[in-house]
Amino acid sequence: MPVPVAAALYQHMKRQLEERVAVGDAWEGDAWGSLVFADELGRPLTSFHASRHFSKLLSLAGLPSMRYHDLRHGAASLMAAQGVSARIAMEILGHAQISTTMNIYTHIAPELQKEAAEKVAGALWPAVGSALVSKQGDLSDKR
Repeated sequence: MPVPVAAALYQHMKRQLEERVAVGDAWEGDAWGSLVFADELGRPLTSFHASRHFSKLLSLAGLPSMRYHDLRHGAASLMAAQGVSARIAMEILGHAQISTTMNIYTHIAPELQKEAAEKVAGALWPAVGSALVSKQGDLSDKR
């Protein structure tokens, strides 16, 4: 787990403990186990609750509106852009089938498609490989 994520989760845990103390006997979290994300009484978040807070966070950050689930696709796309293998991404994302992950990985950004084309051209024609790929990522007429 990246250090900034661990630090943020630790701070969240401290805030959650403070909330628990503040509500006293009204705390219901013990019935649910150790939830990382819970409402102010320790209960599981509903999808409505999570979506509402997510929308507020997007607005505060000046980001466009999106579905909460779009974060998973974004994470998969970011992993693909960083060269993380599809198998590792599958495990991180919790996909049961590699085909699910591969379906996301096949919708990669055009600049990554161009980079892939340049790598293939470089492997096939080492002397002039990247020159064979146009700005659009298609093979040009240079042969």
